[in-house]
Amino acid sequence: MQLGAHDMLNTAALDIRAAVSDVRVASEWMAGFAAAQNVPPEQINRLDLCLNEALANVISYGNEAALTQPVLLRMHVRCEHGACEAAVTVSDAGMAFDMAHAPIAERPHSLAEAEPGGLGLLMIRSFSDALTYQRSNSRNELTFCVRWNGQAAA
Repeated sequence: MQLGAHDMLNTAALDIRAAVSDVRVASEWMAGFAAAQNVPPEQINRLDLCLNEALANVISYGNEAALTQPVLLRMHVRCEHGACEAAVTVSDAGMAFDMAHAPIAERPHSLAEAEPGGLGLLMIRSFSDALTYQRSNSRNELTFCVRWNGQAAA
């Protein structure tokens, strides 16, 4: 897809390290850009939850390549005819892992069966309106988006 001049204004990118300390940086970047594009606060919160879970998975389960090469973040906001969408792409250099189609672990039946973690995939799928994955240039590219009805973004 080719972006027009107006679309370029609604796009942002950031490179971070696969480190817990950079998750906050990514979160603040995403929230700031989204707010500047008039994304409603409830949609920013949904994106933030997805972003934090995606980055937590890279940090927790990534191999050496995922942890030593930058994590690339891209965000795009588009509104046309009152239909709006904000999408965030998280690109990492780890082993191929299709988070969009990976099976979700069965929920525990009791507190005794529960183990920490394992809900990230479920949360991302629950809080995003669309989730896609592709492997490109030896990188995982997970894109999640939220949609809402509204006026055109600034």
